[in-house]
Amino acid sequence: MNKPVVVSEETLSEPVVVGDVAPAAAAGPAYIVLAGISFSHFLNDTMQSLIASVYPILKDTYALDFAQIGMITLAFQFTASLLQPVVGHYTDKKAQPYSLSVGMASTFFGLLLLSAAHQYLVILMAAALVGLGSAVFHPESARIARLASGGRYGFAQSVFQLGGSFGTSMGPVLAALIVVPFGQGSIAWFSSIAFLAIVILWRIGRWYEPQIKAKKVAVAQAHPDAPSSRRVAIALVVLVALLFSKQLYVSSLSSYYIFYLIDRFGVSTQAAQMYLFIFLAANAVGAFLGGPLGDRFGRKIVIWISIVGALPFTLALPYAGLYASAVLSVIIGLIISSTTSSIIVFAQELVPHRFGMISGVFFGVAFGIGGLGAAVLGKLADHTSIAFVYQVCAWLPAIGLLAVFLPRLPQHAR
Repeated sequence: MNKPVVVSEETLSEPVVVGDVAPAAAAGPAYIVLAGISFSHFLNDTMQSLIASVYPILKDTYALDFAQIGMITLAFQFTASLLQPVVGHYTDKKAQPYSLSVGMASTFFGLLLLSAAHQYLVILMAAALVGLGSAVFHPESARIARLASGGRYGFAQSVFQLGGSFGTSMGPVLAALIVVPFGQGSIAWFSSIAFLAIVILWRIGRWYEPQIKAKKVAVAQAHPDAPSSRRVAIALVVLVALLFSKQLYVSSLSSYYIFYLIDRFGVSTQAAQMYLFIFLAANAVGAFLGGPLGDRFGRKIVIWISIVGALPFTLALPYAGLYASAVLSVIIGLIISSTTSSIIVFAQELVPHRFGMISGVFFGVAFGIGGLGAAVLGKLADHTSIAFVYQVCAWLPAIGLLAVFLPRLPQHAR
């Protein structure tokens, strides 16, 4: 993991520089580092997904309504969303190779607090601490994934996203096998996962440190075929809107799919958690496939297909039976999640010298939309029904039609 990797200066933000420029692509991806940062993403998102997976327990134990459940998600996502662009902007100026392990310590203490919480405000504080760990983790780990890509940026982002998506899918399974039988206190056992992540991220920090030279460099010349600043601004707004449609739909399933299945089909909590795992596992596979497909065919094409292509299936889901719902959720997860890597890499290539800030903004938007959306959808569910929420959310992928406003990127940045 300490083996140095030669990368291009354009992969970094303006103030953070790496050595020799030319051999970057020839060096190929640093697979050990990619595996390490992806596994850390897996551990990080496994712990995060536990929060949503234990909602039925918290709801029954503390007599919470759906709006209060949504506020727990908001407390977690708001911290992560608000701080990620700030962290990214700061690390653009001065990279912090060991900040990842320090941020993971926040998740460690958040899980311990959640396991012992017996008041609603304490639960909110614990969720916010886990969100803080996520805010520190994502911008700098995305930079490390790009550093280790060897020029295969979509592939590296997909490997990184795969760890997170698979980790998210594991939360419901672990909750069903451990938290449901043993209760809220068993959440403390998962702090050992946070400790393992701290150790791995410290080792990755030792690899990352020699890649950094703390001096500023001149801004690279823009490609002659690059879009104008006005088109870049429009494209960033469109990408945020596309991420909004994707993330809000996924948030609706992640936060309330368990309740939807219980309410409509009368399945047990554990069975509903396994159905949620199936959907989230499909998300993980789709997230991995999207990056290499973007490298091969162009990110704009993948964005088009992955968002608009999910629309027929999301429209059918509210009217399907139990087993048909499971099949549709797999198809939706595979299609809609394949856009994440392409959206993030597309945004990074639009503003290459604000890499950390752009990564933080887009990861932050994803978390913020998830949190705010969960709160709004919870309020809507209280006043109508969970089934009505899914009928409304089914139209969200139609926002993908805005992809028509995305510019063509030069050949070196597809």
